[in-house]
Amino acid sequence: MNYKETLEYIHSVSNFFCKPGLDRIGQLCERLRNPQNDLKYVHVAGTNGKGSFCSMLSNVLYKAGYKVGLYTSPYILEFNERICINGMSISNDDLCRITEKVKLAADLMEDKPTEFELITAVAFEYFKEQNCDVVVLECGLGGRYDATNIISKSILSVITGISIDHTSFLGNTVEQIAGEKAGIIKDNGKCLWCGDSEVAKNVILKEAERKTAEFFTVDKHSLVINNMDLNGTDFDYDRYQNIKIKLLGSFQPFNACNVISAVRILNDSGFKISEYALREGLFDTVWHARFEIINNSPLIIADGGHNPEGVEVAVDSIKQYFDQKVIVVTGVMKDKDYNYIAEKIGSVGKRVYCITADNPRALSAESYATVFMNNGVDAVACSDVKSAMINAIKYARENSLPIVALGSLYMYKEIIETLKSIV
Repeated sequence: MNYKETLEYIHSVSNFFCKPGLDRIGQLCERLRNPQNDLKYVHVAGTNGKGSFCSMLSNVLYKAGYKVGLYTSPYILEFNERICINGMSISNDDLCRITEKVKLAADLMEDKPTEFELITAVAFEYFKEQNCDVVVLECGLGGRYDATNIISKSILSVITGISIDHTSFLGNTVEQIAGEKAGIIKDNGKCLWCGDSEVAKNVILKEAERKTAEFFTVDKHSLVINNMDLNGTDFDYDRYQNIKIKLLGSFQPFNACNVISAVRILNDSGFKISEYALREGLFDTVWHARFEIINNSPLIIADGGHNPEGVEVAVDSIKQYFDQKVIVVTGVMKDKDYNYIAEKIGSVGKRVYCITADNPRALSAESYATVFMNNGVDAVACSDVKSAMINAIKYARENSLPIVALGSLYMYKEIIETLKSIV
């Protein structure tokens, strides 16, 4: 298969109407001689913050001299970025070759694997082939029955936080969702809880105790912000003074604290991560679509916050960086609490340009704009991303206001491509 055929094959496989469980990924990996068993993992679950945490930690480990595999989802610009080693995406040739190998195994199965299970198997095969020292492995959805949880052990299980999301798969309460995420904790392993919910913490702690796993938390009260602006953040945490990160967003110093806590545990587990590697890794980390400046004139920021908690922290960041309301370009999925999301966005939006995200689950631009207008917010339904950005940029220049594109990761690539043609 060539690259185009490979992606067509991967995306042709359904993720829906499949019984939850690890039987399919287990059988697929067994047919591939269980490549996942020859790797070491930091396994990461959580509602929000997984991607930033994984990116920061993998970069710190790389700076410390390790060969680091990184598996994340979804991709932002190109499919290959889901599977990386030392910051470099898997090549087209390697993706094609390994996918063909996985396809041969999948074709022999009566109960065919899902798209995510296929991609996960490709990642395991690639990381084993390339002899990675450690893999930072992000769950796709949930934890207990997530395909990544086919691994039998991990150096550290990390749960970044819990909030209500994906209720049709994970449950309707924090307790239920926490129980699913806690499923990644391994017998006699180590677990780091990074969240704020006491309810979720208690569920995760009980699961750790049941599995005789060491349980660690992050002391966020030790975080002291020295300076935060659009150039980055300078903060103190624990014994470290003047840690600097370039990632923007009021939430990123907390994600960095989670990484610092994980590094302490990893060093106690036999890793050798120096303070220099920690500082350099955190400072150099780049993570797209997380309160990222994508244009300077006018100032345009992209943030993929797409559930209530993600939007809350994005809105908090807007308030942190700007003393005025902003222009918002936004789309939302109709299975999200879009009334609440619109209420939060409306608190910082001078004018809102609504689009229909490129996804079958998207709420229409017209319906979304109506929600804003019913809340007294000036809103415009746009036919597509290009129209929304052209109008937003015109309004921004006339009123000297920044633009924040918020609410869907699916908009990011289209916005970037649009900016190339209109700015």
